[in-house]
Amino acid sequence: MQEINEGFGLLSYQLMLTAGFAYLVAFCAYTWDLVTFSQAVKRGLAGEQDAADKTLSSKEAALVGARAAAGQGLEGGPQDKGVRPSSKTHAGANGVTAGDSMRYGKERRVVARVAVALTVVAVVVQGIAVVLRGAAAGRVPWGNMYEFCTTGSFAVVVVFLLVLTRRDLRFLGTFVIGLVMVMIVAAHVSFYTPVGHLVPALQSYWLIIHVSIAVLSSAFFTLTFAMSVLQLFQARREASIAAGKKDKFVVMRLVPTALSLENLSYRINGIAFVGWTVTVMFGSIWAEKAWGRFWGWDTKEVWSFVIWVVYAGYLHARATKGWTGTRAAWLSIVGYLCVVFNFTIVNMYFSGLHSYAGVGS
Repeated sequence: MQEINEGFGLLSYQLMLTAGFAYLVAFCAYTWDLVTFSQAVKRGLAGEQDAADKTLSSKEAALVGARAAAGQGLEGGPQDKGVRPSSKTHAGANGVTAGDSMRYGKERRVVARVAVALTVVAVVVQGIAVVLRGAAAGRVPWGNMYEFCTTGSFAVVVVFLLVLTRRDLRFLGTFVIGLVMVMIVAAHVSFYTPVGHLVPALQSYWLIIHVSIAVLSSAFFTLTFAMSVLQLFQARREASIAAGKKDKFVVMRLVPTALSLENLSYRINGIAFVGWTVTVMFGSIWAEKAWGRFWGWDTKEVWSFVIWVVYAGYLHARATKGWTGTRAAWLSIVGYLCVVFNFTIVNMYFSGLHSYAGVGS
């Protein structure tokens, strides 16, 4: 068994904290991008309103002059209803939104580009930290809750950046990086475990296969969770605008329609569901080799199955048009909350074959 390299372990810890700080700066940049966009839209709307008021004033003056020339009073002629600007500040029943294709536009959002660049720097530093953690122990770096959290957050950012190469989802940056920061803080505050060897139950090549797929699937679920939350906000905004109310959340113009978010989330959840299905299958095979049975209704196994059932129900309901819109979004959110519960509460407070002295797999 390889001796623990304390130097690598310390360097990994320091780099992980550095990555966390870089994510914090990126989070602020994503947030500032939303703020500056919102302010620019409000200035644009104010300018449009001023121009409309000036046009209205000139038309009213011309109308008064025409009536005076015809010998009519101000109340004698017909009302000019066509020159009043609409109280709605949107185009279309659902309001102004980003393109449904989610392709990159021609506008230059400098702050958003800086945020993405900072995210790339942070994920590279975090990747080095993850590798050093594994090198310090001479094994894959996902043998406990601290390592699962740090590796899982790394996978979330990698998935997010990969999707960014095809779709303009920079509006998700604040939410995704915010979740990543929560994971890193939780890893260091609640789950930190010094570098060490694996307990005997985890010393298997199945750890690499089973947990790596679980980490990747959870990363996809994290992305769709953020999209589903935004879908709920956008759906509420669209309903408010359709009812004739003023657009109060102009920042949501950066976000596509609720239906577009739902469709993309559905496709990504489909990929993640396949991964989770494989995770449960491989976990059963590993259980048979470790404990002599494929399934024993252990707490961890039960909640892994619950997650599978929730997402299976979501995909089925969405595919058959039974549950769409906000109901589909809520199902996706519930599925992710089950993932979080399985990783945190089950690992920390439920005893079973998957409990390793407070260390979860």
